[in-house]
Amino acid sequence: MHRFFIHLSIVLLLCACHSKTAMDGIGYNGTGAYEAEEEIMPITRQEALKPPPPPLVEMDAPASNVTKKIIKDGRMALKVQALTASKQYVDSLVQRFDAYYSREDLHKSRVEDTYSLTIRIPFTHFETFIARLESRIGEVQYKNLEARDVTAEFIDLETRLSNKRSYLIRYKELLKKAQTVKDILTIENEIRKIEEEIDSSEGRLKYLSDQVKYSTLQLDLNQEKEYVYIPKKADRFMERVKESFSGGWQGFISFTLLLVRLWPFLIVLALLVFWWKRRRTRRKALKATEKKD
Repeated sequence: MHRFFIHLSIVLLLCACHSKTAMDGIGYNGTGAYEAEEEIMPITRQEALKPPPPPLVEMDAPASNVTKKIIKDGRMALKVQALTASKQYVDSLVQRFDAYYSREDLHKSRVEDTYSLTIRIPFTHFETFIARLESRIGEVQYKNLEARDVTAEFIDLETRLSNKRSYLIRYKELLKKAQTVKDILTIENEIRKIEEEIDSSEGRLKYLSDQVKYSTLQLDLNQEKEYVYIPKKADRFMERVKESFSGGWQGFISFTLLLVRLWPFLIVLALLVFWWKRRRTRRKALKATEKKD
């Protein structure tokens, strides 16, 4: 009996090992059921001969390689306590940052004194220049800053300019080969037009380059004044009498000259009055005669 149980245990153990080996080819599907693992299919000859997909082409990013062309402009007004000292500080900033004045005006009134300055500042120092003004001089009354991107216009002008120069070279080569006077005049006219367009484009590029290189700041320094009443200076009494007498005499002369200028109208008016009085006299005489009769 004891041997029987031993043999039975050995048989059950062998069955369990066989069952585990069979389950190794089955995967659990997460729902409590097992399913067979997917077999790896061999690659067919047709698929092996199929060309591989083309490699990814890295797109160039020309915009990242192009230097941005930015024009910066600004308007700013500062309320200062000492106008002269503030102007001297601005002069020191202009000299320190390699800037320059393109315009400088001084206005004085009873209310305030104002320096109106137009400053051209190197592009790299524009923000620093304004920050120094705000921190050292006075109170900001208003500030307006503007940035314009002219990169596209700059590139377009350079491209057009390059094309026009190429056309100019070709037209000059054709001019050397021209044989008739008509062809020569036609080609010279085209060359003249292209040269004018090249000059215009070069001028525009030069202007844009200057605007990009130097930013423009319109700066007003304002110093308020205490209002002081200043009475209007009046002349002495005798001087005013003389002035009144002179004014009256001048008025009389002007009136006399006006009458002289209107002499034709005065003569016509005198004749009309004379005719009206004579007619009135005749009517009175006629009425008196009728009453007597």
